[in-house]
Formats: sequence, C-alpha cells, structure tokens
Amino acid sequence: MSINMVKLTAIPGIPLVKPDDDLAGILINTLDQTGIEPGKQDVLVVAQKIVSKAEGQYVNLEAVSPSKRAFSLAHEVDKDPRLVEVILSESDEVVRYKPGVLIVAHRLGLVLANAGIDRSNLDPELEGEQVLLLPKDPDASAATLKARLDGHYGAEFGVVISDSVGRAWRNGTVGTALGSAGLPALCNLIGQLDLCGRLLEVTQTGFADELASAASLLMGQADESLPAVLVHGLTWKSPELSAKSLQRPKEEDLFR
Repeated sequence: MSINMVKLTAIPGIPLVKPDDDLAGILINTLDQTGIEPGKQDVLVVAQKIVSKAEGQYVNLEAVSPSKRAFSLAHEVDKDPRLVEVILSESDEVVRYKPGVLIVAHRLGLVLANAGIDRSNLDPELEGEQVLLLPKDPDASAATLKARLDGHYGAEFGVVISDSVGRAWRNGTVGTALGSAGLPALCNLIGQLDLCGRLLEVTQTGFADELASAASLLMGQADESLPAVLVHGLTWKSPELSAKSLQRPKEEDLFR
C-alpha cells in the first residue's frame, strides 16, 4: 500500500521586508540558514504582503485628494474617503457595497473587498498614513522569484503568491493564489475517469488556491511573522498555467 505524504514547513527568521529589498535574496538566504534543502517540484508559497512591500506598493493617504465619487461612496460605506479613492483607483468596477463593506473588481480581474488594500502589519517607521496595494503583476512577481530559486538550487520550483480573501456564501477568509509560476494553477480533469469509470465532464481543481489555503494554516493572520511556506512532496503532470487562469470570466460569474 502506497502512502502519499505532503510536508509543509513555515520558514522562520524572515526579516521585515522594506521597499526595494531583494526579496528573492532574502528568501534564499533564510532558507539556507534553516538548513532546508528544497528539491524538484517543491513549492514556495509567499504571502502577498511581503511581495508588495518589496515592490514598494505603498500609498500615503495624506497625499490623496478624494473625488466627489469617493466622498459619496465613502458616506455610503462609512470609510475614509481617501481610502475609498485609492480603492477606486485600483478597480474597474464597484460590484457591491453596504455600510462597512466595499466589494470591487480589481484591475487584475480579482473580485475583492477594498481592492485587497491593507493597513495591517505595516512598518511603523513609515511616514504618514500608509496603505499597501496588491503587486502590480502577481504572476510576473512569482515568475521572477521562481527564476532566482531555480538558479540557486538547481531545481524546478513552483511559486505561489497568496493572500487571504473572503468568499461568496461563506464566512471566514482562506488563502487564495494571486500569482503563480512553475505549476498548473488550474488542473483540468475533464475527460478523465472517476473511481467508478464515469467520465468527468466539468471537473477542474484550483491547485494553486489549494496550496495557498494549506500554507495559510501556518502563515497565520496576526503576528506570526511566517510569510513563506515550503511545500514538499507534491507531483503534477498537468501543464503550467498561471494564477490568471483561476479567474472566472465575468460573463460566467453568477455572483455579480
């Protein structure tokens, strides 16, 4: 009887990341210091926040001048008009709102609360009222990290950039893949047979989302300071697809 086993290891000792830091170098140095030896088809799941920090995706609210639209919407949702202005600038569409809640379609195609903009766990030494945006191109960020990891360790890595998001019809946040490289973010099982020989007609699995969600169990949401998790023991045969493949086209989205 074969036993399938996957090991997840939170990488300790990653320092506070600042704008223009060499994030790949930081991750490699920290991995080397732990004595962990990554191998082929290992996956490094990296929290979006440290990617955004390294890319300098900060906005100082003190420098933001809200538009009339932002003022009006801020009154409806009971939020800072300056924050609402930044949310609108990062979005293509306001999907839903009510007091305390603002759901938008992000410029990257993601449907998120507050366009994924965050104020938690930011460097207290930063001047002004800073907020942190999502990376400009999470798939490209993942590909850059993968190239550096592959070159250093001589192995084909998978990289997932994860964030915690809410879901339609469900309470609580889960880890979700914003970006990925080196793995099939979406695995298409259509045409394969199930255990009873029945042909699968619609089944697809969000492989990168499952990795992000598993890693978030170790990353935590508060002061854990564990923004990277190494996943060992997985294999896959499906072709590489970026996290962009996980986004449902608007015309097929029944929740909007």
